[in-house]
Amino acid sequence: MALQEFLIVLAATCLTAAAALWWLRMPISPPPVPPGGGDMSLLFEDGYLLHGSDTALTRYALAPGHHEWEDIRSALLARFPDFPAAPRSGHAGSLTLKAEDGDSPGEVRISWRDALCWLHLPLARTDPDITQETRGQLKALRRASDCSPNPAWQTDVSGRIVWHNRAYALLKQNASDQPDASGAALFSTPEPEHPNRVCLQGNAQETPRWYALTTTSLDGVQIYHATCIDAVVAAEEAQRNFVQTLAKTFAHLSIGLAIFDRNGQLALFNPALVDLTALPAPFLSARPTMVSFFDQLRENRRMPEPKNYLNWRQEIAEVIAAATDGRYQETWSLESGQTYSVRGRPHPDGATAFLIEDITAEVTLTRNFRAELELSQSLIDTLDDGFAVFSASGVLTFCNAAYRDLWQQDPENSFVDITISDAIAVWRHNSAPNPLWPDIADFVSGRGERAKWSMPIFPLKAAPLHCEVTAISFGATLVRFRPATSPSPRHEPSLSRSKADRRQPSK
Repeated sequence: MALQEFLIVLAATCLTAAAALWWLRMPISPPPVPPGGGDMSLLFEDGYLLHGSDTALTRYALAPGHHEWEDIRSALLARFPDFPAAPRSGHAGSLTLKAEDGDSPGEVRISWRDALCWLHLPLARTDPDITQETRGQLKALRRASDCSPNPAWQTDVSGRIVWHNRAYALLKQNASDQPDASGAALFSTPEPEHPNRVCLQGNAQETPRWYALTTTSLDGVQIYHATCIDAVVAAEEAQRNFVQTLAKTFAHLSIGLAIFDRNGQLALFNPALVDLTALPAPFLSARPTMVSFFDQLRENRRMPEPKNYLNWRQEIAEVIAAATDGRYQETWSLESGQTYSVRGRPHPDGATAFLIEDITAEVTLTRNFRAELELSQSLIDTLDDGFAVFSASGVLTFCNAAYRDLWQQDPENSFVDITISDAIAVWRHNSAPNPLWPDIADFVSGRGERAKWSMPIFPLKAAPLHCEVTAISFGATLVRFRPATSPSPRHEPSLSRSKADRRQPSK
């Protein structure tokens, strides 16, 4: 009897344990969908896949016993950003997540009890009126939107996102913060000067990314497309840095610089331009046009006053046209006594640069030097002796009026340079024979220390002369013709020194 009671108790205990185990494994909601059902269901235990409907296993390429919770999370995270990182466990409960786009499945239901966790993804029912061609077009559109590198999304009238593509989901997933689902909430507010340009702010270590935003309204839905313009923004930043570098460089130049863009507006100027033109900096910073710039120069008397003001605009147009072609270069003599050198040069992309340089000191020095030369020339022209200066290369560079009258030679009125050989030919032709003419040529072409020497000359139509040959600065030679004090007979010229004596310096 004791054995029978023991067996009965053992059987009852086993039945009770089996019933309890069955009750614990029974899901709360929704019940497991048998294979071949329309919706998709997955069952996990401690994060490992135990069972799933054929539809779910096929669509997400899963196999029970081989995949985990992280596998299905990676597949659904783009559409369900709040998908939990680990399966829920513990006391019984459920959670419903809505997709951020309009694709199917539109929601995922998560329920759990103890170590078991169910996923249920209800599929949208297929309309029997939808043709196979329409389904193919929908698949093509879905592939195109998912493969697009540019983020795209749609919002309803309340600003809630009703659809977005995969590129937008990836941006939102990688964002440091989680913005609310409204319009361009993922991006920063557009800048006033660039209303269609938005910035995606990352964390402190990441560089902000810039996008060009296009918005379209259709059927009460706002459609957004964002195109990455990081390269454009980087190029603009590089251009600004380059312009700042140029501005810092030009700030130290003494030449005034004014660069006008293709629209004829002042784009860049340096402080020297303000000093030379007396134009106020606020006026230049307001980016005046070329015509306004030159008109203000005339008002400030920083350019020559036009003879006919009615033709002023036409003259300015000709100046601008010449500068655009690189042909404009003039010297302005101002009423204040200053002299400006103004040049116009074309620049790439239709820009034009004007360079204004104060050359008053240079012009004054040149004028003074020219006046001194004219004074020296006038002084030497008053002398009765003839002077001729030959350079180290043997070219006649200077002579006075007495020399020109005596030999009828003027280097300023000659088409070519007059050399020592040309001069000796004239001297020889208009005077008695003299064996020392070649010695003058040798002396002029000689180098090093050269001794002064002289010889008599008997012009055919003038009184006898005394020719002195002297070495002067920079290798030049002075040949002087002065009247002879005691002339010798014409047929037998007397030489002052022998050829050997002329090679030694005179004591």
